[in-house]
Amino acid sequence: MDGGYTLRTRKIMTNKLLHRLQMVVDIIHPELGGVSVEKIKERLAKTYKAKPEQIIVYGLQTAFGGSRSTGFALIYDNKDFLAKFEPKYRLRRLGLLPAKTGSRKQKKELKNKRKKVRGKAKATVGVGKKKK
Repeated sequence: MDGGYTLRTRKIMTNKLLHRLQMVVDIIHPELGGVSVEKIKERLAKTYKAKPEQIIVYGLQTAFGGSRSTGFALIYDNKDFLAKFEPKYRLRRLGLLPAKTGSRKQKKELKNKRKKVRGKAKATVGVGKKKK
């Protein structure tokens, strides 16, 4: 119990199809308001002899009254499998994919402009004019 919290894993399952280890993570932190995902990743990396970049921790919820949190952890065999099987929004969170740009209105306007054009011209709609 170093760092003021205890980390326990349960329901550990090896998923060979997705090349990962799946588990439920229970964190008991009586003196702390919560434990950061980075600290949890480091502790799991040390316990399961993996690199923190291969670990995904998500779905953390603190129990009513505090001092106890529960979430999920995935430990991938390597970073390639992580990039292949993780949803895009989690990859964006990790910084492995670029963030989405443009407002919702801009995307809708572009979609409607493309509807009015046929063939190869669809690719050039909304790109902008070349500077001289």
